[in-house]
Amino acid sequence: MANFHFVIGGARSGKSKFAEQLATPYNQVCYIATATRFDGEMDTRIQHHQDRRPKNWLLIEEPIELANALKQAEQQADVILLDCLTLWINNLMFEKKQVEWQKEFDHLAATIQSLKVDIIVVANEVGLGVVPATAICREFVDEAGRLNQTLAQIAHKVTFMAAGLPMFNYANPALNSQSD
Repeated sequence: MANFHFVIGGARSGKSKFAEQLATPYNQVCYIATATRFDGEMDTRIQHHQDRRPKNWLLIEEPIELANALKQAEQQADVILLDCLTLWINNLMFEKKQVEWQKEFDHLAATIQSLKVDIIVVANEVGLGVVPATAICREFVDEAGRLNQTLAQIAHKVTFMAAGLPMFNYANPALNSQSD
């Protein structure tokens, strides 16, 4: 497995901008976007991300089939920036209705581990607030937390973002000893 840097944080924590800065030194970046345009506010968010990214970066927009998008990106770039897994979970919840979560997470983790190029993955840490009031919101928070735990275990490095600052960088010693 090439290097995997996992960037997590709350909404508007600066995680996407930080991840983009991590990708900047690479020659060819492929950005995989999971966001879908479902209202004007989301259009504005997507446009903000597009305006901030360098124009020479490749773009794959894929809201559901991340494993396929990752394999496609691997053929085109020396780093993949995947933003954002939390939106991917949202997309799965509303597209598929019945999701075998751990199977999806394991498949994504296996695909990431098989990559021959570096990858930077962005996700929201949604479990720091109050317990949501509705069943679907609780499922969303629970599954986002499970996915974050699954991927943090295979990441070479995990960075937690808050207020635009990388607050904590964890380097997985078991994985880093293999990649140096």
